[in-house]
Amino acid sequence: MPAEAKVDKVAKVDASTARPDSAPLTERQEARRRRILHASAQLASRGGFDAVQMREVAESSQVALGTLYRYFPSKIHLLVATMQDQLEHMHGTLRKKPPAGDTAAQRVAETLMRAFRALQREPHLADAMVRALTFADRSVSPEVDQVSHQTTAIVLDAMGLENPTPEQLSAVRVIEHTWHSALITWLSGRASIAQVKIDIETVCRLIDLTEPEDRGGA
Repeated sequence: MPAEAKVDKVAKVDASTARPDSAPLTERQEARRRRILHASAQLASRGGFDAVQMREVAESSQVALGTLYRYFPSKIHLLVATMQDQLEHMHGTLRKKPPAGDTAAQRVAETLMRAFRALQREPHLADAMVRALTFADRSVSPEVDQVSHQTTAIVLDAMGLENPTPEQLSAVRVIEHTWHSALITWLSGRASIAQVKIDIETVCRLIDLTEPEDRGGA
């Protein structure tokens, strides 16, 4: 344990200047990063937040512990990045099978519930990622921002929007906050799936309220 703590300290110093995300990754670096994220997700799926130990992630992904810390300075950085990666995968799945619905609000609600059910199938992983997002401080801002950008992209795709108005973006942010809050309350056992669905459908009605008026009318 003392030895790992020493490596931890040195690696974190190196991480501030040598993290690969400061420049485009090479093909080899990207493959290594994907192995790390896969190992993180696998460990979290089996045992949740506490099961994700940096040394085990390094061993499972076949990288040196110091190398792991250059990619992800802490477990929180790693798990938030894992959440972004999971959302990116969900986004690809959703694009292959777009949501059905007559209105943008209905499509967004269906999309978010599909994403929620995907997380529901891996409750330990979902809990680990959400806990990391909750614990994240300013040092994790780039990773947290990526999670937010990915969630926004998923919602805007469901809305069918490429150039949202400021009011629509504001509504999207409120929808994102509600979705993340619903995840937390469900994971803590304070909300049922039925209640989550009601909350998501309710907040998605904001989309109708921010729909631009038809300027072509009388």
